[in-house]
Amino acid sequence: MLKIRQLQKKKQEEAEALARANSSTPPGEPQVGKSDVNAKVTAAQIRLQKDITELDLPKTIAITFPDPNDFFNFFLQISPQQGYYKGGKFRFKIEINNNFPMEPPKIKCLNKIYHPNIDAAGNICLNILREDWSPVLNLNSILIGLNFLFLEPNPNDPLNKEAANVLVREKEQFRRNVGMAMRGGYVEGEYYDNVL
Repeated sequence: MLKIRQLQKKKQEEAEALARANSSTPPGEPQVGKSDVNAKVTAAQIRLQKDITELDLPKTIAITFPDPNDFFNFFLQISPQQGYYKGGKFRFKIEINNNFPMEPPKIKCLNKIYHPNIDAAGNICLNILREDWSPVLNLNSILIGLNFLFLEPNPNDPLNKEAANVLVREKEQFRRNVGMAMRGGYVEGEYYDNVL
């Protein structure tokens, strides 16, 4: 916590120095009508910026920031090159709150897909987003963990119990169901989005 405060103070001092250098107002006098370059930087912002700069993702994961000034809300696309979900494009919305890294990001799948660990509403069952969350986990480990769900679905901790049962009992039927669902078809009376 001490390092974060030191970083915040250093950033604030740098912002003040920059403001003085760009201003005709003498040092120590209040600036009138200037934008607030001294805005407080939160611990979550510092940590998130660090995590983003240290991302080391495979080419199958792409991140887009709709608002370049907002690193707390962005989109992710996973395009597996192997496994049951090979060839699909799966989109996720990621929201990070100001309590990060004390609280995990909120992640929703934007496609309705047939997956043991993702339900029809887009909720995701990934242990590091719930009971195994720890502030030492970084954004990179979360995104790799999410990618891993497409390479190795986990039938032991399902949100879609029917899909998990088929995966355990009949792997070939599970493969056919995934293929049908990814093409935008019905599986067990449920319609799934085309993600190919």
